[in-house]
Amino acid sequence: MGAPAEADREESGGVRTALAGLTTRGRSFLAAGIAAVICAYILGQADLRRVGLLLAVLPLICATVLYRTRYRVAGSRRLSPSRVPAGSEARVHLRMDNVSRLPTGLLMLQDRVPYVLGPRPRFVLDRVEPGGRREVSYRVRSDLRGRYPLGPLQLRLTDPFGMCELTRSFSTFDTLTVIPKVEPLPPIRLSGEAKGYGDGRQRSLALAGEDDVIPRGYRYGDDLRRVHWRSTARYGELMVRREEQPQRARCTVLLDTRGLAYEGAGPDSAFEWAVSGTASVLVHMLERGFSVRLLTDTGSSVPGEGSDGFAGSGQESADAAGLMMDTLAVIDHSDGTGLSRAYDLLRGGNEGLLVAFLGDLDEEQAAVAAKMRQRSGGAVAFVLDPDTWVREPTDVPAPGNAHEERLRMLRESGWTAVGVPRGASMTELWRQADRERTSVAAAGGEAR
Repeated sequence: MGAPAEADREESGGVRTALAGLTTRGRSFLAAGIAAVICAYILGQADLRRVGLLLAVLPLICATVLYRTRYRVAGSRRLSPSRVPAGSEARVHLRMDNVSRLPTGLLMLQDRVPYVLGPRPRFVLDRVEPGGRREVSYRVRSDLRGRYPLGPLQLRLTDPFGMCELTRSFSTFDTLTVIPKVEPLPPIRLSGEAKGYGDGRQRSLALAGEDDVIPRGYRYGDDLRRVHWRSTARYGELMVRREEQPQRARCTVLLDTRGLAYEGAGPDSAFEWAVSGTASVLVHMLERGFSVRLLTDTGSSVPGEGSDGFAGSGQESADAAGLMMDTLAVIDHSDGTGLSRAYDLLRGGNEGLLVAFLGDLDEEQAAVAAKMRQRSGGAVAFVLDPDTWVREPTDVPAPGNAHEERLRMLRESGWTAVGVPRGASMTELWRQADRERTSVAAAGGEAR
């Protein structure tokens, strides 16, 4: 919610500012009055001169009174919600408070919004009594991800005769974050090593044998029943056994952002699908209790993310999802040409499940992606088919093309690789990945 702020009033150049605020009606009255006064002097008509003076002075008086009026009006803005998926609507609530001792006249309220969110909203507010308030609202909607500034509010004051209008601006801004669309994913098992989604909090037991216990120094508040007497005698100070350390199942989600790997732009482009799929997997794995890390081909990750990623539990899960969605809301194509940076950041054998969203791959980058499988417990790749994304949806790619060859390379290295045609549903592809993983595991069991 935007903090209340008072409208700023121009203090310098008062006469010039007041005259600049004259409306078409005010300028017409002024011109007609001056013309009448000139004609009255030429024709010697005193009555016409008085009428001309009245016509000329009226807009000047209105402009002076309006400029000198010291309205103290406070405005605030509230977004509901402040983070909205692409294609959904958010409502912006505006509130105006008259904090002065004088009633206001007719007010026109206008808020500045980017063109992509819709037309600029305007509201006419009737007389606001001292201490009174008025509340209005409008809706905004965007099909494109991003962070969009809202504001500043502009207040247009006018006199009862419509001779003059003055604009005063507030100084506060708010930001609407449009995040990628998130599809709910079914709870399937993609990692062959995991014990199931319900066992996200796997425990790494303290070493079983008495000789294998690694003690630590006693701390105030430790249970005396955990004192390790053999180590205490050895080190000459009180030592206690370490507690079992909870260890979460881990998942790394890799998003290929290379500009040369995608063609097209707009909300229905291949890159936007990849960003939306990444968001869906991140939210899904956090809800299942995984420690999740977001990685791109440039190696960049979410600000504040630890080496183990974000943990998914309760409020922490919601906060982590919000941070990741904010990152994906503004993510854009990179200038990189390869995936080697991401490969270097994947630590050997300790990444848990690896889920990758990859654009068009040449043979070299497909080989780099294939080697990533050696540095994870399980690996699932969603590879966008460039042929279907640049053609019409009814076109069918020819068999044996380069895309199928890349999928074969990934599968031979241990990936569960799924091709992504244009307009595909992330939910269906998620299930397809599970079916392929199951069939490969069954085939491997029969071979053994």
